[in-house]
Amino acid sequence: MAEAEGLADWMSKLNETFTTVPLSHIAIPGSHDAMAYSLDMDSPVLEPDSLKPMDNMFSAFLRPIVKKWGTAQDKTISEQLDAGTRYFDLRVAGKPESSDFFFYHGLYTTMTVKEAMTELKTWLGQHSKEVVILAFSHFKEMSADQHTDLTNFLKEHFKTKLCPKAKMPSMKDCWESSYQVILSYDDRNIEDPVLWPRIGYWWADNSDPNEVISFLDNKKQTGRPEGLFVAGLNLTFDANDMLQYLTTSLKEKTMTAYPLLLEWVKEQHPGSGTQSINIIAGDFVGVNSFAHDVIQLNNAKN
Repeated sequence: MAEAEGLADWMSKLNETFTTVPLSHIAIPGSHDAMAYSLDMDSPVLEPDSLKPMDNMFSAFLRPIVKKWGTAQDKTISEQLDAGTRYFDLRVAGKPESSDFFFYHGLYTTMTVKEAMTELKTWLGQHSKEVVILAFSHFKEMSADQHTDLTNFLKEHFKTKLCPKAKMPSMKDCWESSYQVILSYDDRNIEDPVLWPRIGYWWADNSDPNEVISFLDNKKQTGRPEGLFVAGLNLTFDANDMLQYLTTSLKEKTMTAYPLLLEWVKEQHPGSGTQSINIIAGDFVGVNSFAHDVIQLNNAKN
């Protein structure tokens, strides 16, 4: 069986033991910079900031490089869901002279937030026992009124599918109440019963997979956080790295590192233990055994 096959409804097939424990105690595959598969070469946003002074003169040279290194996924949101992904790292920006909201990673996306959330809602309607965790964060170019507009849209869009933050639910709790969306919104100026606080993300900020693993192992020694949290497998490259590796891309570097990273994944354990994991997020989900390996941790005898 190909790794991505049979994972569209993996939550509904969980061992009963894992359907009654909090969602923070099961292993969940996640997508880092989940929407960074539709980057716009004409974007008014350009990151890292250190590249902006060169953009006017060298945009034809710079922007393809930024796109090559900013593209952290190459599957659509539906394809990522089909491949088993249930946590989505969503970075949102307002756009000058536009009422729409976009995602970004180096550049704006061509897909709007409304379009992506419509696609996701349609998918959820076809998979009624699957639950997703949406982590909205890293907001750019957004006013207080725009935050209000975005959260109002999200609440109206998902309505009764939204799980309130009163307590950490189990899969069984979600099924009994028809909850399918946990909505984390990293802006504490907005309080609402259905807006969950920021979900902690262990980020190594390193381009060496060995250093990423070392960082995550050290974090585990400090004990697991309360509630939902993410161990990030994503490699990080700065502007100097991007310019140094002109002939390669983030995908090539990530795929080269994945065998080592997946060995680390297979050694992990979900649960309530002090060194247990919860969400594990990576780049280019759905193109290898990443999601399958994370999900399989729920079947292992710990």
